[in-house]
Amino acid sequence: MKNQHAHVQRLIEEKGLQGRVRVELRDYREVSVEQPFDKISSGGMFEHVGAANMPTYFRKIHALLKPGGLVMNHGITSGELNYRQLGAGMGDFIEKYIFPGGELLHVTHVLRETAAAGLEMVDTESLRPHYARTLWAWSDALEAQLGKALEVLQRSGGRQAENAERVLRAYRLYLAGSAMSFEQGWISLHQMLSIKPDGKVEHGVLRGAQSVYPFARDYIYK
Repeated sequence: MKNQHAHVQRLIEEKGLQGRVRVELRDYREVSVEQPFDKISSGGMFEHVGAANMPTYFRKIHALLKPGGLVMNHGITSGELNYRQLGAGMGDFIEKYIFPGGELLHVTHVLRETAAAGLEMVDTESLRPHYARTLWAWSDALEAQLGKALEVLQRSGGRQAENAERVLRAYRLYLAGSAMSFEQGWISLHQMLSIKPDGKVEHGVLRGAQSVYPFARDYIYK
């Protein structure tokens, strides 16, 4: 995360966006603002929060969002109601080598915590096969540049450089195995759009909307 934060900071400076964009590296539980946000987007986050911390996570989102505001939650979910293990041992592998501490929950679990925090889900979309395709593309790209990838790891320093070949093998297996897991339906990917109802029945383009969400899908039918 530190490397990603530094990279984005450099991009902000290179593009002259210092006055328009701010990137902070901090624990989500420590985030506080003087004025709540109109909209919040949380991408690839809740699968790293874990079941035990889900109430805290969604209460924080609720506190940071203004009444009538929107929140888009995008994350990986389990294909099973009662999460046990990914097929072919992928779960143990990912837990040990890629994302220690990660925990996949079924989308119904995530939506239950969303509602418990006072947020109303207004749209949910599954992108499972799309993400399988994306992962195969990433896997193909890595396979086509194995030599360069190894050089990058060897220059990175520390334990990663010392174990560059093992790290590269781990990510080759991770990308291909994850693509297969999405294809098989062992895991999924959902985008969930929710609102923080403002209690004002007359608010919005439709009576009872209580937010700026239009409760329409015209973009699909066009």
